[in-house]
Amino acid sequence: MLRRDNRQERREERREGGPGGLGGGGATHYQMRQKMFAIGDDFWIENDRGERVFKVDGKALRIRSTLIIEDRSGREVAKIQERMLRIKDSMEIEGPNGERIGMVKKALITPIRERWVVNIKGGPDLDVQGNILDHEYTIGEGRNKVAEISKKWFRVRDTYGIEVEPGQDDGLIIAIAVAIDEMAHPSR
Repeated sequence: MLRRDNRQERREERREGGPGGLGGGGATHYQMRQKMFAIGDDFWIENDRGERVFKVDGKALRIRSTLIIEDRSGREVAKIQERMLRIKDSMEIEGPNGERIGMVKKALITPIRERWVVNIKGGPDLDVQGNILDHEYTIGEGRNKVAEISKKWFRVRDTYGIEVEPGQDDGLIIAIAVAIDEMAHPSR
């Protein structure tokens, strides 16, 4: 009986945005729903209030994957491009002025977990660990969690949450999550 009560409390906290849910702890929360059949793979990323915050524009008819992330007013926040002719799969993240701000690479694949690394220009590398295919992973700097990506907050298919810790660059974290999603699910 006690275990059932604890489970129910956790569900309510998630719904209400308490400590274990999408609204607590001072972190910023986003919901990603990818439109599977949109021309050019465009989709919106919403905040926890359901407001459209970032648009991901998949540029159609390009030789390599290119995704542009724009804010709600249409200003470019980041550009993600697949890097060809590399031994490891990688995607480069550029800022709005074309400067490289990060490189997402597969680091290690094991039967249970995948490990990726994000090389940040002028900053510490970020480690990405967890179950990438099921959208259950964390992005961290050493022992410090920077962001968490999870489907457990939603029951809707092809929807997952991105929780960004305070003090982080939300646009960069969104770009990292989008790049990982594109690399892990290339057939979409």
